[in-house]
Amino acid sequence: MSRPRMSPKPGTESALPTFETGVLVEIWSDIVCPWCYIGKRRFETALARFEHAAAVQVRWKSFELDPRAPVSRPGTMAEHLARKYGMSVEGAAARLASMNDLAANEGLHYDLAKTKGGNTFSAHRLIHLGYEKDPAMGAALKEALLHAYFEELLPVGEQEVLLHVGAQEGLDPNEVAETLASDRFADEVRKDEAEAHELGCTGVPFFVIDRKFAVPGAQDPETFLITLRRAWERSHPEVATATGEGAGMRSGDSCPI
Repeated sequence: MSRPRMSPKPGTESALPTFETGVLVEIWSDIVCPWCYIGKRRFETALARFEHAAAVQVRWKSFELDPRAPVSRPGTMAEHLARKYGMSVEGAAARLASMNDLAANEGLHYDLAKTKGGNTFSAHRLIHLGYEKDPAMGAALKEALLHAYFEELLPVGEQEVLLHVGAQEGLDPNEVAETLASDRFADEVRKDEAEAHELGCTGVPFFVIDRKFAVPGAQDPETFLITLRRAWERSHPEVATATGEGAGMRSGDSCPI
């Protein structure tokens, strides 16, 4: 199977050369998943250390943790978890605070107790619209939506927020509004989710490299780096050069440089 052309890695907007061969990383994640943003940062740390980073294509895939969630959920995340698990709001907030600390280690500024959950189906459709325009825009929208939810505490299920994020990242506001008012890219979101199931994904984030290696969860950067190198070695095997008697240049073998 031929590999797709490579595009810039997430978080970089500068143009990079295209490649016919490289490493394809597909990442299934949800916008309201706190581990997904942490995993994104850890993966990007590994990618920055990877010797062949310019030949890596990253594609963000859709996944909904709660497809039945309302567009916007009333109350705060602490209140929601307290109701869901039968604990006090203070107890739920304490659990969320520990996750805030983990995020801070990756340079992220969480305040999970105040996040406003909701349905992410349309947010995933917005990312697909971005990818239709340009791979870098799709990746930028993923980052912008995560930032909006976790660090700006915005309800990313609401159309007003999606219109704002889309326009901020360069999409035509009219096209965003038309897309959100329709079922455009609904099939693409469902296809992503069906693929995740077929690949054995039971939680997110879920990283698949060249459809040969899977890394479940927000692993440490070293784990991602080792897997990237293994994938590269598999797709770019070293070519052994013959040495010894009879291995020199002979007429008709090749053109001398």
